[in-house]
Amino acid sequence: MPLSKFVFYIFISMNYLAHAYLSFNDPDILAGNMINDYVKGKKKFDYPGAIQKGLTLHRAIDDFADHHPATHQAKQFFKAEYRLYAGAFVDVLYDHFLANDTNQFANDDVLNSFCQDTYSSLQNNFALLPPGFQQVLPYMRSQNWLYNYQYKESIEKSFRGLVKRAAYLSESAIAFTIFNQQYDGLQICYNDFFPALKQFAIYKLNQLNNS
Repeated sequence: MPLSKFVFYIFISMNYLAHAYLSFNDPDILAGNMINDYVKGKKKFDYPGAIQKGLTLHRAIDDFADHHPATHQAKQFFKAEYRLYAGAFVDVLYDHFLANDTNQFANDDVLNSFCQDTYSSLQNNFALLPPGFQQVLPYMRSQNWLYNYQYKESIEKSFRGLVKRAAYLSESAIAFTIFNQQYDGLQICYNDFFPALKQFAIYKLNQLNNS
């Protein structure tokens, strides 16, 4: 596929914690929000209406994120080294800053409880999940991916995983160095971005529920 489309696929696939959090504890919205990358084209209509809303919400969130000025600024830290893949690294980092955001998760126990509830909810809808996500979920749960985004070591692993999936990347060490060196600047970008994203997601979900 063209590079731009490939990069877009990578970009929207990485921020599981944000999509889970922005499902606002609705099991069907959560399912749709989390499986979007495994549901292409008309396959969307194979799912119940409530899960379709989650799919739509996921796509709206990604579009909002991609066009937000703070995301544009965050990408600049990675642009020289990674060009079109800059957004993929930023996507991972947003989950890192969210996991450490005490305005969203008051403490470590709250974060972990949220993550465990998310896995349980997805497991309850397991039969409706596409095969690709059915394969991912056990690893996500056993390795507690959502919770571990808070740790820099997990971000380093996520960067390495991103490179393995990407056709035009060969290393992630420079990206991890940039992350550490520009941590404060990236934190500012997240702080500018996430409250606006949350407001947008609430608005969009209300719109979908009232349509």
